[in-house]
Amino acid sequence: MGALDWLDRKLARPIRTHFETRADVRRLRALRERPLRIMVGASGTSIPGWHQTDQRYLDLLEPEQWGRIFEPGAVDHIFAEHVWEHLTPEQAIVAARTCHTFLAVGGSLRVAVPDGLHPNPDYVAGVRPGGHGAGADDHKVLYDYRSFPRVFEGVGFAVELLEYFDENGRFHAVPWTDDRGHVRRSARYDVRNVDGQLVYTSVILDAVKRAPHDPARSA
Repeated sequence: MGALDWLDRKLARPIRTHFETRADVRRLRALRERPLRIMVGASGTSIPGWHQTDQRYLDLLEPEQWGRIFEPGAVDHIFAEHVWEHLTPEQAIVAARTCHTFLAVGGSLRVAVPDGLHPNPDYVAGVRPGGHGAGADDHKVLYDYRSFPRVFEGVGFAVELLEYFDENGRFHAVPWTDDRGHVRRSARYDVRNVDGQLVYTSVILDAVKRAPHDPARSA
């Protein structure tokens, strides 16, 4: 096991997990609260104010399944930490489109994935598809700050990058709060990041659903 793997194994969220019950699905259908916050690929992780879900009952690749629970535009915020890297490029677009359909105008999708431009070679070796890290045997794509936003921009989202490394090994971050999702594998929260060393970070972005007539959408 690599030096970075012991904690990531504890944090890993494999996309195929079956912790929810049918009672949870009935509860989701009955929800009338706003804002409505849905965490996908939760794998047992709980965040106050968020409804945790997993693939068995809420599959990003099955919009019809979402439609049996939510009306289009009914969800205010969706959060997915280390989920998209488990999808093929084609599936990634389907998943982004599903989120776009069921988010309200102005609603957000916060997503985080391993960073393919992290300057630590051991980090990259652990998270790349087939790498030695936890869950990497199921990773399909290694994204960076250039490739990941395109997944969401292509289905109509406006994208803001929150954290990432660039090709020169320089780390970039803008101020962000937890209201759109608490990213544990981030510069701010990952406990491996000590003494100013960014041992484990992610590409983190917010994708926001614009109004159809918003001229900035095509800018």
